[in-house]
Amino acid sequence: MIQQLTTQSEWDVCIIGGGATGLGAALDAASRGLKTILFEQHDFAKGTSSRSTKLVHGGVRYLQQGNIKLVMEALKERGLLIKNAPHLVHNQKFVVPNYKWWEGPFYGIGLKIYDWMAGKLGLGPSQFLSKEETLELAPTLDPDGLRGSIVYHDGQFDDARLAISIAQTAAKHDAVVLNYFPVTGFLKSHKKINGVHVKDALTGKEYEVKSKSIINATGIFTDSIMHMDNAHHKKLVAHSQGIHLVVDKDFLPGNTAIMIPKTDDGRVLFAVPWHNKIVLGTTDTPVSKPSLEPIPKEEEINFILSHVGRYLTKDPQLSDVRSMFAGLRPLVKGKAAKTAALSRDHLITVSDSGLITITGGKWTTYRKMAEDVIDIAIEKNNLPNKPCITRVLKLYGHDKKVYSPISLSTEDISNAVKNEMCMTVEDYLSRRTRHLLLDAKTAVEAAPIVATTMAAALKKDEAWVKKQISEFNTLAKNYIPSSHLQHQTL
Repeated sequence: MIQQLTTQSEWDVCIIGGGATGLGAALDAASRGLKTILFEQHDFAKGTSSRSTKLVHGGVRYLQQGNIKLVMEALKERGLLIKNAPHLVHNQKFVVPNYKWWEGPFYGIGLKIYDWMAGKLGLGPSQFLSKEETLELAPTLDPDGLRGSIVYHDGQFDDARLAISIAQTAAKHDAVVLNYFPVTGFLKSHKKINGVHVKDALTGKEYEVKSKSIINATGIFTDSIMHMDNAHHKKLVAHSQGIHLVVDKDFLPGNTAIMIPKTDDGRVLFAVPWHNKIVLGTTDTPVSKPSLEPIPKEEEINFILSHVGRYLTKDPQLSDVRSMFAGLRPLVKGKAAKTAALSRDHLITVSDSGLITITGGKWTTYRKMAEDVIDIAIEKNNLPNKPCITRVLKLYGHDKKVYSPISLSTEDISNAVKNEMCMTVEDYLSRRTRHLLLDAKTAVEAAPIVATTMAAALKKDEAWVKKQISEFNTLAKNYIPSSHLQHQTL
């Protein structure tokens, strides 16, 4: 791919950002036959796109807010994703427990509307369950005061793996997708952008890349790219941090997830089975600056543990947390005082220089966002106008066995290096497998094996191995609840 970078004189579409939105745009453009190149400053899905609640959902929360358009679009996209990526997206059953008399009818009606909106792409009808039926599905729910529940269906997925699958599908359609390639500046002619300066972060080599259209799909870093284009740019994105705690399966045995529609801060709370663990989340904390490695705050950890504890017979303690991770949502700035109310609708803007920026949105609607932004790139830059085909495009791996989320076989590690652009130990343990997010301590123990196997495949020396292990150990500390918190009573 780096060789193609030097031989292609001009591209049709150049995308900055290798998360859900950027990779989706690369696949959309390449599958329409456009000459497409994408640059990601770190690894694919390193940021927000690997740190989600692992749900492909219409958004029950947005239904509560009255955002019917977003929910309709998301439910449709949810149905398409389950068809196109059955190896990574599946139907997940959720229980909404009712402890107050009004919750059954109130949430029941809302979820019946949710079913109706999904139409033919629905995953199953919602149902009212008695207290006994509820406890059969979720035996660790607190029975005290439980009146019954509503069961509904949504999608669940592996976010980072879906990103890799989209990247592989884009590559099959001749897109060039490069990780560890930060964009350092723009090329301009008569005040119009016509290319980018990029740097290979692993070798230090620099390149100039010409392109007819440039798309900024950098999520939480949207504003810094816009600022690179225009020094007087006004901030477009607000950041909100959501954290997740991962605990063992015995806190919620079985295959049913729990959804609490409203917590003290107005957010929805989830307890979701994922790769034989339970993901608890999420919070909503405004953050002033974007970061590649956001860290869970003490009050966020306490918030989730105390809220989940209200609904389960066994209260999870800090010592039960196997891993914790934080992600930043790039929310389009609105007039809302609280970030939980800011819209997740996506926004596409075109600057005076021709830079196309797409921001907002969510994982579930990545395909539609990509279609919209490539339509605009075609229209603004007179590119060959072929229709979008991603609605029915099966994603790479759909016909293969489901991968193992914590695999340390040398064959899998070598495969990740050869076929999945896995360049670091962190790439492998955090995103090619999900080991770091599922059990941070054992991921640290696995790092030497991964580093040694990768070194052989990448032809690296012992110094590289040592550096990789050391860097991974430093990073992993953010995923292990710190010892100073262990002693606090929650």
